Amino acid sequence: MSTLRAGGGASAPGGGGDLAARQAELVAALVAGGPLPPGFAPAPVDAARRALLRKRAGDVARHWPLLAAGLGDAWPATFAGWADGRPTNGSLRDGWDLARELHRRGELPPLGAEELAVREAASRYDGATPPRPRRLPALARAGGAVAVRLVGRVRLLRPARR
Repeated sequence: MSTLRAGGGASAPGGGGDLAARQAELVAALVAGGPLPPGFAPAPVDAARRALLRKRAGDVARHWPLLAAGLGDAWPATFAGWADGRPTNGSLRDGWDLARELHRRGELPPLGAEELAVREAASRYDGATPPRPRRLPALARAGGAVAVRLVGRVRLLRPARR
């Protein structure tokens, strides 16, 4: 008995390693900037990659609505430019990493700065592990916005410069 391989040929039963490796290569090409695996047409893979970036942008915008709104029509292109070639860490963390990158470059819009300041005051995030809620009082600044966490509540003390 044989099974079909991704290239259309047959492989021996239990020989799923080749298929799994090809699938991993395709996923890397689609979401992590990996090279195009042999046997795949570039145009459809590129179209799928762009569609996945648009989907990711929508998911991140749901977690970071002020960041997306602050960027307006530039949101899809800004997110795609940042995310292209980066594997996802989840929508919340992707948005956080993008907001920090935009802040570092001085390109964070005021609404995004306010959202980032509130998130930074509410949670501890090191960029490598999932965010954890803060237990102690905290003060956070981003783009002129200032947020404070006291007694379990986060308040925006000063909005970002407009």
